[in-house]
Amino acid sequence: MVTNLSLLRLLQLVSPSLPIGMYSYSQGLETAVHDGWVTNAEQTGDWLRGLLHNGLGKVDAPLLARLYDAWQTNDIEAVTHWSQTLTAYRETAELRAEDRQTGQALARLLVKLEMPEAQIWQKRPDATLATLFALAATRWQIDKADAIAGYLWGWLENQVLGAIKLVPLGQVAGQQLLQGLAAELPGLVESASQLKDDEIGGSCFGLALASSRHEIQYSRLFRS
Repeated sequence: MVTNLSLLRLLQLVSPSLPIGMYSYSQGLETAVHDGWVTNAEQTGDWLRGLLHNGLGKVDAPLLARLYDAWQTNDIEAVTHWSQTLTAYRETAELRAEDRQTGQALARLLVKLEMPEAQIWQKRPDATLATLFALAATRWQIDKADAIAGYLWGWLENQVLGAIKLVPLGQVAGQQLLQGLAAELPGLVESASQLKDDEIGGSCFGLALASSRHEIQYSRLFRS
């Protein structure tokens, strides 16, 4: 029997049922499929692996770790600094809007879940998903490494669900992708935790191009 409440809270935080609208964002994958860059399961895996290792693992994950530490000590100045830093790494209007909208949505939810510190972030333009995710993780006493792993898993699962609809892929192919890519997450968590401030940074040119093209794509299912 599972008695670790923090584990259950982490599962709640990364659940696809969390009402923050993540299902409506593809982060450029819709355009990558539309333009023929991603046409099968193998190419989907390559696309997601590249984003994990060159983007999330070098930007989102280490910044989430710093946001976690800042919330732990209630250092709001540091929270603001790292939240604005993460926003600055978003290379297109759609990606910035996605982070702001999901972050503000999570802030609204956390207020309802009795986290008053989230209230100010409901309308702040520098709110990000990682900012409020880190707040929830600290208040629910989720281990930092587990929180980072959960954040990466939530992103990965959402992307695979999008790929199943867009490529399209079968359900089994989606699970095979999750199984393979999930095995790479512990290494990403460890490396992200060791990065110094001046080592943080990464850019995914394909994502930036796909996202900017998605902004003017004629027919779209997803918001990014």
